[in-house]
Amino acid sequence: MLKKIGKGFLIFILLFALTVYLFMQQKSFGNLPKGDRKQRLEASANFKGGAFVNRKETPMLSEDASYASMIWKFMKSDSLRYPQQTVPSVQTNLREIPFEKPTIVWFGHSTYLITINNKRILVDPIFSERASPVQYFGSKAFEGTMVYSLDDFPAIDMVIISHDHYDHLDYNTILKLKSTVKRFSVPLGVGQHLVTWGIDEADITEFDWWEESEVLPGIQLTSTPARHFSGRGFVRNKTLWSSYVLQTNEHKIFIGGDSGYDDVFKEIGNKFGPFDIAMLECGQYDRQWPNIHMMPEETVQAAIDLKAKILMPVHWGKFVLANHPWREPVERATKHAEALQVKITTPLIGEPILLNDSIPPSGWWRRIM
Repeated sequence: MLKKIGKGFLIFILLFALTVYLFMQQKSFGNLPKGDRKQRLEASANFKGGAFVNRKETPMLSEDASYASMIWKFMKSDSLRYPQQTVPSVQTNLREIPFEKPTIVWFGHSTYLITINNKRILVDPIFSERASPVQYFGSKAFEGTMVYSLDDFPAIDMVIISHDHYDHLDYNTILKLKSTVKRFSVPLGVGQHLVTWGIDEADITEFDWWEESEVLPGIQLTSTPARHFSGRGFVRNKTLWSSYVLQTNEHKIFIGGDSGYDDVFKEIGNKFGPFDIAMLECGQYDRQWPNIHMMPEETVQAAIDLKAKILMPVHWGKFVLANHPWREPVERATKHAEALQVKITTPLIGEPILLNDSIPPSGWWRRIM
């Protein structure tokens, strides 16, 4: 009897392992860096002991947290994490946004379109319903947040990717974009995913921290450090994560990506500031992982450190990737910004921000449950 149980258990383990292996062969997972790309990242000062590291020690979880408790807490139902009404939006004709003034249009979470210097730049685009390697499982976009599709966009001059997590680098979106985008700017190693998905090597620029390049005529892009991590499968930190400074002769924009609070914001502010606007993550935080995402109050402080004239909180308003109520991030950030006299803008999805001209006021989320 025991032999039969042992044999059955062994068969179960083998079948489970085979299922996991086959699941991981899907193209959406991308590929780990190899060849010349791998050699280049291994030469980086930020690559140590076989993986990229943060500038300071960054435990993934707090001392009193565990992955088991984290998963259990996340799986528990909580209606406050989801809006109970359709998220409102503004229908803007993206093809007719004028080039005269720098314009930013947010599409929820960390996706936004920057129109500047006669160029269109799309940041961390995700236009799939789920932030996941598959579309039958994972966090689903809030009702009302999928009002734009890639068919609504004109040709894109450049896509900027901050890191390779699924809510920032979306396989299905890249497949639809690859024939119309001229350039991709990504952190070290992330280019391997793009090449696997059919992007030409010549169209990809990879950055280590503090590297800079004139990525488009009159547009300078500098990769700056962030405090986070990377990985699309079981292996972490084989690709780099980054924030960016985007500069023209007249404007400076900070593209935050994902990051825990760090003194690097002050360093970047001293070196590149002041910024016309800073897009900074504000959401998907938890006291169980305090080092890799900022609390809303830290987001406001980061904007101060950067010497940003305007703070635009992102990384909220579309997906549930943490345990907090869906609108808590922006409520806390707005309250703290008001207390510290930091100018903040929280536009509706699709509502244009015209730098130094039309800055949408805050508060739309208060009108829905």
